[in-house]
Order: sequence, then structure tokens, then C-alpha cells
Amino acid sequence: MSQAFSMGAYGFYVWSAVAVFFIVLLIDTLAPLARRRRNLRELRARIARQENRRRPGTPPSNESNA
Repeated sequence: MSQAFSMGAYGFYVWSAVAVFFIVLLIDTLAPLARRRRNLRELRARIARQENRRRPGTPPSNESNA
């Protein structure tokens, strides 16, 4: 069993490469999820700011405020 983990003289290289692969895979999975949450939060804040700018009783305009 110990020989399987040490893989001769290349065990450190192999296991560090496997660890780096899984770390990159995890980052690749979590980064888009975090970006999506951030974009949704910014969009909600922008919509809230636009709603707060409107005066009561004023109909919404068709202009896009970019």
C-alpha cells in the first residue's frame, strides 16, 4: 500500500499534481457561481436605485438609464 502512494521516486510530483488539479477544478466550479451571485446583487441594487429615484405618482419612463 505504501508503494502505491509513494509511486517510486515520483510520488510527491504525482500527488501534488493531483492536488493542484482538484484545487483548480474546485475554483473553476465556484468562480462562475460567485460571479452570478455578485451580478444578481448588483442588478438588484441598480433596480432599487432606479425605483427610489422615481417620484411618487410619476409613471415609469421608457428611457433606459445606462
